Amino acid sequence: MNTEMKMNDQAIDVLARTLWGEARGEGMAGQIAVGHVIRNRVNDGKDKSWWGEGYIGVCLAKWQFSCWNANDPNYSYLSGKKDIPAAQYAQAREAALIVMQNQQPDPTGGATHYYVATMKNPPNWRTNATRTCMIGSHVFFKNVP
Repeated sequence: MNTEMKMNDQAIDVLARTLWGEARGEGMAGQIAVGHVIRNRVNDGKDKSWWGEGYIGVCLAKWQFSCWNANDPNYSYLSGKKDIPAAQYAQAREAALIVMQNQQPDPTGGATHYYVATMKNPPNWRTNATRTCMIGSHVFFKNVP
C-alpha cells in the first residue's frame, strides 16, 4: 500500500472516530453535519496553525473536539483501547466518506462551530457568532470571533 493511500485511510478513520465520538447519537444526518464543520475548517483558508492541517490535524487539534481529550469517556474508544461497536463505526465511516468526497451539500450553511443545545454552560463565543441551523441536538454557527 502506498503512503498516499495509507494517509487517506488514516484520515477517513480519524474523521469516522471523531464523528462517532461527537455525534453517534445524532444518526447519519447529525454525523454528516458535524463532518461538514470539520470539512469547513479544513477548507477555511485560515492559517493552518489555527485549525490544524487536513482532516487529521483538524480532528486532533487540542481542545477542539472534546471526544479526543484524554479525560473524555469516548477517548478510550477513539484511541483504540476499546472497540467501537462495528455497526456504529461502519455508519460513522460512511458519514466520513460522504463528507470527504463531498457527496452531499453542507447542511450547516458553512458552520465551523457547534455545541450541544443541552449544555449547562454554552460557549461564550456563540453570542457574537451567526447561528446557521440546528440539526438534532447540535446548534451550528459560523463567523465565530
